[in-house]
Amino acid sequence: MKKFAIAALLLLTPLLMNAQENFRERAEFSGYVRGSFQGFSKNYDLSNVFAQFALKGKYSGKHTIFNAEVWFLGGHHFGEFYNRLEIMDAYAGYVSDKFDFLAGNQIVKWGRTDGFSPTDNISPRDYFFLTSDIDDQLRANLMARIKYRFNPYIDLDIIAIPFYKQSNYRFDLFDMGGMAKFGEETNPEFSFSNATLAGRLNFELPGAGFSLSYFRGFDPYHGFNLKGIELDINAPNPMPTINYSSTPYRKQTIGADFAIPSGSWIFRGEAAWNITKGGDDSLFIPLPSLAYVAAVEKEFWGVMGIFQYIGRYTPSYKPIFEPQPAGTDPDQMLLYMGEMVEYQTRLFNRKIFGQQKRSNHAFALTARRSFAYDTITAELTAYYNITSKEFLLRPKLSWTIADNLSMAIGGHIMTGEKESLYDYSGPVMNGLFLELKASF
Repeated sequence: MKKFAIAALLLLTPLLMNAQENFRERAEFSGYVRGSFQGFSKNYDLSNVFAQFALKGKYSGKHTIFNAEVWFLGGHHFGEFYNRLEIMDAYAGYVSDKFDFLAGNQIVKWGRTDGFSPTDNISPRDYFFLTSDIDDQLRANLMARIKYRFNPYIDLDIIAIPFYKQSNYRFDLFDMGGMAKFGEETNPEFSFSNATLAGRLNFELPGAGFSLSYFRGFDPYHGFNLKGIELDINAPNPMPTINYSSTPYRKQTIGADFAIPSGSWIFRGEAAWNITKGGDDSLFIPLPSLAYVAAVEKEFWGVMGIFQYIGRYTPSYKPIFEPQPAGTDPDQMLLYMGEMVEYQTRLFNRKIFGQQKRSNHAFALTARRSFAYDTITAELTAYYNITSKEFLLRPKLSWTIADNLSMAIGGHIMTGEKESLYDYSGPVMNGLFLELKASF
């Protein structure tokens, strides 16, 4: 038996060595170390300071693929110290010329417009993870994904997500009068009926690209539901506490997008018809709406410019009116207080959904230029919402110091009318950022 084992080991050793050699040839490992700082907001001297070690691994065989990215983070985030491990991408699958099947944690971006994408409903975001790269806010979903290629120009992408994951808003950091309290999130029960299904038929033709998409599930960009009102009658000056919970809503989205190059111009467009039920009765559910973006991209004198019009149309919109006190009777005052809280909650959710009016109009402009043999890049993004009168400005300067070392410096400026979303978020999220990143 011992002789057989030795003989087997001698026979297998060359095969194992060959397999290891093949693995090393097909596997790729990379990563980076980053130090990031953001501060000087109205409410926080240091709003987001952290050190990060990211490790990436990728393997591509004849019919096998795996991809993984792990983040190790430690720092100070809005007044709290933390150390945590985050698994970003972590999926494996079968790939071939015609058919792919992938399963695991994946980040998926749909749509052809930048920054504002109405059909991009798959991956949630952590809006309060503040770095120099907006895409760092994307978070993975556990999913099964099938892609079938009919030919080199047409493919079908189908996604199934069993567990719901919310985007992170952190409205608990905002100064909203002292009475609002944001508690634990409310998520749908795990069941097949609550799973998310999505599909996209994509065309990449020589002269244009476009796609048709469908989404059915709970939207990662949720609303807030009123959970109750508490009043401590034993307090010297009793004040009500209004309890809220971030609560998802179910929707269907039928979407389309396109990108058409014409000489040195690129024209892009995207639209999504969002179908919801219960928006008239439930506070946290938006009304059905059509969201759309039209964009044009062009380089002028070495400056790459992207201009976007962002709109939303809510055909069943009805204005809501502030309730008026009916009298000084205690029962009437309690009734008025309840109506007032419901009115403020509905108004707040309409701001989140961009449904303050029947039509919502905004513009965005991004300008980017490289200098010093592409080692320095200056970028400026500006956004203005005509309907809500909110303004955002984001300047950024990137510098490639060496082959594997880069630095970024910039800032966030958000402002808006009183009690607008940017008015609440500006004192928390405004500030300057500085990052140093070493890659390997």
